[in-house]
Amino acid sequence: MLADLLARRYSCRGFRGDEVPRKTIVRILEAAQRTPSWCNAQPWAVAIASGAATDRLRAAMCRAATAAPAPDIPFPREYRGVYRDRRRECGVQLYESVGVARGDDAAAHRQRMENFRFFGAPHVAIVSTDEALGPYGILDCGAFVNNFMLAARDEGIAAIAQAALAAYPAVLRVHLNIPEGRLIVCGISFGYEDERHPANAFRTRRAPLEDVVTWSDA
Repeated sequence: MLADLLARRYSCRGFRGDEVPRKTIVRILEAAQRTPSWCNAQPWAVAIASGAATDRLRAAMCRAATAAPAPDIPFPREYRGVYRDRRRECGVQLYESVGVARGDDAAAHRQRMENFRFFGAPHVAIVSTDEALGPYGILDCGAFVNNFMLAARDEGIAAIAQAALAAYPAVLRVHLNIPEGRLIVCGISFGYEDERHPANAFRTRRAPLEDVVTWSDA
């Protein structure tokens, strides 16, 4: 059931090195390809790195991460109110799970850099959209990313969507031959989860419906 699949999916931050068979990745992509989109434009394009290509990209992203971010799509201007609180809670959970003490800037930096190491995943998918489609193309890509991760979980494959990888689009374009006319939306690191990794032990909470839903019946 979909509800069970949604409950089992989580953002994996510790992967084993074993590669996922190509036929399994193809099944995941075929399922995600059923994502509905504005006017059926299907704006997403997916560039996937495996094997040595993943290792080269991992090294290049780690080098790039010493510079200021320059994403194609602006990151949030700020997190306010409850959005700030939820973001902070997630960060605290992650740092506590991997033993990063409050105020330990060096350890916090090492954990942040795991984003650019793809958390050890053997594969990374970079999702882009045609820049002319604007916000609607980005919105459709978000739906594709979600369905990719659910299809992966259904295959026993763990994944994490990463906005951090979109911070350095020039590196991604060079290594994955992504044209200039496409906006980098995000990356998805995926593979087999390392169930012993402490970062995979916590789960984020979801807001109750009364916090996000209003009803108008009359």
